[in-house]
Amino acid sequence: MSRIAVLGAGTMGHALALVFALGGHRVRLTDSNPETLARAQGLMEKALASLVAGGEAPAEWTSAHLAQAVTRHDSLAECVDGAELIVEAIVENPEAKRALFAELDRVAPAEAIIASNTSYLDIFPMVPERRQPRTLIAHWYTPPYLCDLVDIVGGPRTDPATVETVRAMCAAMGKQPIVMRRFVPGYIANRIQSAIGLEVQKLLDEGIATAQEIDAAIIHGIALRLPILGVFAKADFTGLPMMQHALRNRMYEPPPVRGRSETLDRLIAEGRTGVMSGAGFYDWGGRDPAALFEERDRRLIALKQALRRIGTMAGMERSGE
Repeated sequence: MSRIAVLGAGTMGHALALVFALGGHRVRLTDSNPETLARAQGLMEKALASLVAGGEAPAEWTSAHLAQAVTRHDSLAECVDGAELIVEAIVENPEAKRALFAELDRVAPAEAIIASNTSYLDIFPMVPERRQPRTLIAHWYTPPYLCDLVDIVGGPRTDPATVETVRAMCAAMGKQPIVMRRFVPGYIANRIQSAIGLEVQKLLDEGIATAQEIDAAIIHGIALRLPILGVFAKADFTGLPMMQHALRNRMYEPPPVRGRSETLDRLIAEGRTGVMSGAGFYDWGGRDPAALFEERDRRLIALKQALRRIGTMAGMERSGE
């Protein structure tokens, strides 16, 4: 059991606090916004209830159990006092992160590991020199209590032992840590998602298909095979000459990076910002966002359990299956 401090109680922070608590660690949670911190307990309880109902968390994990495992603190210094691992999950703003790292340098234990959940920022130039050997990136995916992937990236001066400590900790909690050779913005999954995002926005902006039709093509075509085969195992089953011919024939030209989408700009201007506003690409019919998140989690749990039973074919050659 380790002492964990989670900084930032928003979308990722409260969920990461839950992950580490379920992993058997003692967790302290803080946020610079008192309202966000106050809201975190209810959000963790709802997520925990979904996990318990789906059999992904022990039945004895009640709200009272959670309140003991994760405590909330108004003060940063109090939150990180005695912490062995400090998880940074604040807003994706360079100056905010730089200021936080400077404050951590002042108040955090000297031996604490600092793990940033940044999605795209190279945080290493922002970290004080003496903290560099024990600082890394540990990037999670939403919701982290169901998505097992964790991108782990050390900086130029990160001690390899620090990387291994965090990798082993994540693996012990049943997660799938991937240690990257070096930092690249977006890591692996987010870079692939970015490429998909460019294409789907182009299809939408040019009126080739609706959002619903594009999602249907992904769900019933691409997504059916990816959980079992990934990309490269799928290529093996199709036959590598097919991939070679596609490259030679230039059957596909990726869209240029435009920096904006007319459809996206219009929806946001109309106040359709997603589930929290009641509508985005879809009209969610005024349903309570908490109920929608609960329904999403229920379906993800069912899918995760089915995939666990089915297994994957990627990497079978290593196990000799």
